[in-house]
Amino acid sequence: MKTKTLIMFCTLLVAISANTQTIYDATNLTQRDLNGTARFVGMGGAMSALGGDISTIGTNPAGIGIYRSNDVMTSFSYSLTGTESDYLGSKFETNKARWNFDNIGAVIATKIGNVTPLRYVNFGFNYHKTKSFYKNMTMEGLMGGIDMADGTWAPISQVRYMAQQATDANYGNMDFGSTDIYYNGDAGWLGAIGYQGFLTETNTTGDFFYPIVPSEANSYFHSEERGGIDQYDINLSLNVNDRFYFGFTVGLYDVDYNKYSLYDESYENGEGYGLETFKRIHGSGFNVKLGAIIRPFEYSPLRIGLAVHTPTFYSLTYTTGALLTSDLLLTNDNNEESMERITVDTYDILGGRDMDRDFNLQTPWLLNASLGYTIGTDLALGAEYEYENYSSMKFKYPEGGDMEQENAEVKANLKAVHTLRVGAEYKPTPAFSLRAGYNYSTAAYTDGALKYLPTNAIDTDTDYANSQSMNTFTVGLGYRWSSFYMDLAYKYLSYKSDFYPFFNEMCEDATYNYVITGNQNAFIVTPQATKVTNTRSQVLLTLGFRF
Repeated sequence: MKTKTLIMFCTLLVAISANTQTIYDATNLTQRDLNGTARFVGMGGAMSALGGDISTIGTNPAGIGIYRSNDVMTSFSYSLTGTESDYLGSKFETNKARWNFDNIGAVIATKIGNVTPLRYVNFGFNYHKTKSFYKNMTMEGLMGGIDMADGTWAPISQVRYMAQQATDANYGNMDFGSTDIYYNGDAGWLGAIGYQGFLTETNTTGDFFYPIVPSEANSYFHSEERGGIDQYDINLSLNVNDRFYFGFTVGLYDVDYNKYSLYDESYENGEGYGLETFKRIHGSGFNVKLGAIIRPFEYSPLRIGLAVHTPTFYSLTYTTGALLTSDLLLTNDNNEESMERITVDTYDILGGRDMDRDFNLQTPWLLNASLGYTIGTDLALGAEYEYENYSSMKFKYPEGGDMEQENAEVKANLKAVHTLRVGAEYKPTPAFSLRAGYNYSTAAYTDGALKYLPTNAIDTDTDYANSQSMNTFTVGLGYRWSSFYMDLAYKYLSYKSDFYPFFNEMCEDATYNYVITGNQNAFIVTPQATKVTNTRSQVLLTLGFRF
């Protein structure tokens, strides 16, 4: 193939050991949905000081200590997740509807006595879907380019990322044309796929890779995310003098996240390629939650709640595979040019399997402070605040050592998240309840956060989205018979994000010669942000029995 574009890149990252996961994976696993019983959701989850609902087992464990009778319940829901994208006027709307089994739990309330300080010892168990990953997203448009200082015009393309990764990792003059490269812990798959798909080529010495980008790229991106995190909470709580409540919860987590993505570039001369990436993150984790609720004044219904959650310690496996299909104009021995299709399939290359990598993830500590107040038996008010410092998350190798590069990216790109919840329940009659709530959470990403793939990453999906603050509105109602009860809630959440199919950067020195290393004049050659609005509507139904 002819060399159509000669542009070199800055070295962004150094190779250490084989890498996979990114800060975007970690954030995705750490963030939680407002989910649980319909009563809990209808009040916006602001029940940590009020207690008396099974869902507080996962926010403030002392809330189970409020119970004075046994309780069993289960919840179901129907949700619609929507994504609206706008890239320079090119708009797409995708939706994903799904029925869910959200919650099942039980509380056993054991009365100790009316005279002793310890009034109740309660036990609780609850399962609920703490996170749903179901979402589709699509964008399309021309990627544009950048005017270089030497008068040339450089089209923006993911192929540059491929060439850069291969160049940065090729200090040992590796054979990127061999299938053995996928087993090399110092080589990145994106660079290998680009070279074997004839999208990049090397210089005469074979130690530098050039991207081949015939013209401005028209790009198409589509992703489908599936799976969720299941949470199992086991609780012990105490009621002391009907004024002090203490709780202890052990949380067990089961993770199953799946993502399929397609990134496609087409050029004016009919050439192009499509890169499909398949990845899965699955595993388990655990944490511990401690909580207390205090009525500071004996004759006042005011309650103050405090809770702390340890980090969740995850043991995870990252599984991935990629398929590149490129349609290229190639020249044969007779100097005749024809369109040919090249396919690079890692599944076939690895002998009919995907690649696995194990890693551990430690999420942030969580602090929760809450207030609850009741007016007679007609009105209950709740408010709470949560703090999580996402920049304290840690990646670790299965053997126990820190992943220094990933942890440095965490500190550089993530920040503390603040969440405020308020909710109210009003009973116009003793049996009928009306509820409303609101949540606000700040963004986890710093301004200008980026997704870097290490030079030896087996991950090939280069896309990322920087989510902004989230707003959630809830309403609900409930009806209680003597023992049986039924609650209904509606939740609507919305947040915006800036989406990028890839990030890249190239450098040139003072004489406008493109260089591989150093911190000379850097040019960001990343597409403009796709403006995305993410929404989720959910209707929940809870059926329960108290006895």
